[in-house]
Parts: sequence; C-alpha cells; structure tokens
Amino acid sequence: MSFIWPSMLWLTLLLPLTALLYLWLLKRRRKSTVRLANLGVAKAALGSGPGWRRHVPPALMLLALAALLFAVARPAAIITLPMAERTIILAMDVSGSMRAEDIKPNRLVASQEAAKNFVQALPRTVKVGVIAFAGTAAVVQAPTTSRDDVIAAIDRFQLQRATATGSGLILSLATLFPDHGIEIQHVTGQRNFPGGDKPKPLGKDGTEKKFTPVAAGSYSSAAIIMLTDGQRTTGPDPLDAAKMAAERGVRVFTVGMGTTKGEIIGFEGWSMRVRLDEETLKHIATLTLGEYFYAGTAEDLKKVYEGLSSRMVTERKETEISALFAALGALLALVSAGLSVWWFGRVA
Repeated sequence: MSFIWPSMLWLTLLLPLTALLYLWLLKRRRKSTVRLANLGVAKAALGSGPGWRRHVPPALMLLALAALLFAVARPAAIITLPMAERTIILAMDVSGSMRAEDIKPNRLVASQEAAKNFVQALPRTVKVGVIAFAGTAAVVQAPTTSRDDVIAAIDRFQLQRATATGSGLILSLATLFPDHGIEIQHVTGQRNFPGGDKPKPLGKDGTEKKFTPVAAGSYSSAAIIMLTDGQRTTGPDPLDAAKMAAERGVRVFTVGMGTTKGEIIGFEGWSMRVRLDEETLKHIATLTLGEYFYAGTAEDLKKVYEGLSSRMVTERKETEISALFAALGALLALVSAGLSVWWFGRVA
C-alpha cells in the first residue's frame, strides 16, 4: 500500500497523544472521587462497576480516529476492478486446415463453439468485434455489444486458402484505431476508397496527425485474441504486426491449436501438411505483454476461453482507497457511541 499524500501521516502522532490524554483523564477522575465513610457504602454506591467495558468505547473511538487519519493521507493499493469500457477483437483463422478432425468434431466447429461461449460469458458492456483471416483478412463483425450479431458472424465463417496471421493482426488494429491511418489495402485485398488510397488522419489544425507510440500493454480499453492452427504462408510478417500492436499498447493473447510437429492432416479425401508455429505466437504475446495458450483438444480450447473471459473483464491497477478507510472510521465511531449509550446511558 502507498499514500498519495504521505506527509499527512504525521497526523498519526495524534494517536498516542490521544491515548495519553485518556489515561490522564482516568487518573484525574480517580483523584476526584468522593471519599465515603466505609467500604460497604462505597460498594453499594458503585455496584459491580463498569469493569473492562469502560475502556471499550474509547478504544473503538481511537481506532476510528486512526482510520480517518489514514484516509486523509489518501492510501492507494493495487486491486482487481471490473473494466468500465472495453473492446475485444476476436481474430480467428479460417484457413482450409481448420477442417481437420483431430479436434472433434473439427477444428473450425470447436473454435466457433468456444468463441461463442466466450462471447456469451462477457458482460454486456464489453464490445466484441470479429476478424476472419486466411489468405486475406476481413471484418465479419464490427465491434458491438449485440451478442446475437457477434454469434451470427462467427457462424458465417467460410474456409479459404492460405494463412496470413499478420493480416489478421493489422486489420484488428485498424478496427480498434480507425483514426490512426493504418493502411489495410494489402491485408484485405480490396481498395479502401473508390477514389484512391485511404486519407491520412488530420489534427485539429488541418495538418497530418502524427502517431506517437506508447508503452507496450498500456492501453487497457481493448485487447486482441488471435486463434490459429497453422503458420504464416502469405501476407505481412506477424511479428511486424505485433510491434504495431505493442506501439499502441494493445495486448495480444494468442491461442494455438492443432499439431506442433508438422503432420499431414486429412479431411474429405484431401490431405495437407500443417504445423502450428508456436514460436511466433509466443513471440507475439511477449512483444505485446499478452499471453500464449495451447489447446490440443476441444475441452482445452473451452478452458482457454473460460480463463480469458475472466482476464478480459477485470484489471489490476493502483486505486485510491481513502473511501474505505473513511467508511471504516465512521463505522467504528458509530459502534463506539452506540456501546457507550447502551452501557452507560451517555455518549461520552
């Protein structure tokens, strides 16, 4: 725990002074006690006496004062909080190898079911966008809070040839940052504007807006989850795309599925050699301060997405907790006053 105003902790010196004041008042009260004729009269006058209960309300009031003084110093701690606003981009491989049936019923269906369960588990305030990539990449669903639209987009996946993991990442970034001027013609295979290239972003003064890199992992309002079962066969280098994500502070969580040994996968009378490029996926996650996961079965893939669901909606950050100490101080003060009234018929 740290303090935003640590200099105010000097006020805690009032605590021992308050305790000494209480002891002095007790001693003074004993000296001012009226002397009675005999011990029997004294016992009859005092009854059984308050005993230990006499010290409970003052002790609670002292603790209340301590909590309030700590609140004045504005304490802060690293705690887990729900995300207020967040956008998640699902970049999913739809290359031909996703037909393979080594993951039942096949890789594509397993990935679709896991992704749909993941989307359903997210809070309704989280926006989800879907990017499908094979030889090129396409936005099949712009970021939205409509779960029905996202699930329908995932169900519309159509398999294509080749694997361009870099294209999937670049288009995901362009979807998150439409005003950054990220060129996507080479990743979508389509011209962005009928009249020519995509216009460059302009600042308020009409001049070209320059991009300023930020610290990796510092952008907490969005994240990318990329799933693939193969290695790049075309398109931009995925590590260059990962550097673009790192410069924008976006974490990329990579999920690999399928064989890592380079085996021949057969389906519907066809066969092809595929190999999961784990090294590149791990490197992408490392560059962006994300994390890599491997799923060898449909159940593994489900667990991966369940774990990602909890990660995507919460964050750990340093947060001021002065209100907690103030509330604790107020509660202790109320309990102290209540016990004093209950036991002695007065607050003081």
